[in-house]
Amino acid sequence: MTSKERVLAALNHKEPDRVPVDFGATAVTGIHVKIVGALRAHYGLAGGPVKVHEPYQMLGLVEEDLKQALGLDVNGVFPPETMFGFRNRNWKPWRLDDGTEVLVSDLFQTTKDTKGDTLIYPKGDMNARPSGRLPKDGFFFDTIIRQPPIVEDELDPADNWEEFGPLSESDLQYFDEATREAADSTRAVMANFGGTGIGDIALVPAPFLKDPQGIRDVEEWYVSTLTRPAYVHAVFEKQTEFVLANLAKIAARVGDRVQSVYICGTDFGTQLSTFCSVGTFRSLYMPYYKKINDWIHAHTAWKTFKHTCGAVETLLPSIIESGFDILNPVQVSAAGMDAEKLKTKYGRDIVFWGGGIDTQKTLMFGTPGEVRAEVFERCRVFGRGGGFIFNAVHNIQANVPVPNVIALFEALREVNG
Repeated sequence: MTSKERVLAALNHKEPDRVPVDFGATAVTGIHVKIVGALRAHYGLAGGPVKVHEPYQMLGLVEEDLKQALGLDVNGVFPPETMFGFRNRNWKPWRLDDGTEVLVSDLFQTTKDTKGDTLIYPKGDMNARPSGRLPKDGFFFDTIIRQPPIVEDELDPADNWEEFGPLSESDLQYFDEATREAADSTRAVMANFGGTGIGDIALVPAPFLKDPQGIRDVEEWYVSTLTRPAYVHAVFEKQTEFVLANLAKIAARVGDRVQSVYICGTDFGTQLSTFCSVGTFRSLYMPYYKKINDWIHAHTAWKTFKHTCGAVETLLPSIIESGFDILNPVQVSAAGMDAEKLKTKYGRDIVFWGGGIDTQKTLMFGTPGEVRAEVFERCRVFGRGGGFIFNAVHNIQANVPVPNVIALFEALREVNG
């Protein structure tokens, strides 16, 4: 099979010739820039600083030569702008506090505060308030909350949908070109067209906007789902209206170049339980997810991708009923998320894109032998009958021991012959 055929088989719950693998095709299946650099060195690939294509999490661009070395089966298409609201262009050198040299967009504009933290600016505009903070000696950014004072009688849902709206011709042209480039290989294509992240808490503070209005504090937003449900529904309704109109334009441009689409990264789980009840999920979120998924399934052959960390087993029937085809990152270390249980109970109805290695414990603190054993076991459980794309439980972080990462890919090579 080609990589595309392999992924399509897995997405359609048919067992492919080997386990398909993704690293780097989305912002939640990526690799920190430090580890990308270490992998390039290990495989003897051309040196030089690695490009940071996703600055919020400091994810490194996995280029074609490394994709081949790692045996990857998926190409990714990302939105035209990063989480900080600027395009990747005109790469320039930059250095992490530990001395790691990387390449960033010329719009990646930063300053240092008195504590030594690095501050980054939305749209690269240093006249705006900074919207992200990289702690001193840290490896990825945290969002800076820029919540304006709330005057209850003046709250307007339009303030929380200011970042949504009709796609420009420039954006449509970008997606046309990006999907053509991504599809010009034997790999499958995973696309994130943006604007579809209903309730995604990472987007609520809007680090990409210079002066976000409305409810932009994470805590306040969660409180609002209980105290201001009409406001939240109004935001979701208008956002969904924009999403459906934009998807129609995108589908007309890109067609069947895309096999799967990233819809939403809203997290619903903690280590032990869910953020909300099944009833709240079904009343507050599910109607909008279902509208988006139903439109996609009625008008395209794309499979839809839902990211949520945590112990979400109790929500899986509703996530499936919402029309999602794919679950990520499959946090098998969380309560109730046993791999065998998930595969047996839900494996016919949803594709597991992740769950291949526990990043909290095994990959970070285990031995290479323990990494190898877990990769073999997860491929055995999730891989039977298809419905599995191998990835770690979320992104591979900066300080993961490189021998463990190498052991992961060597184990995959063994599994896949």
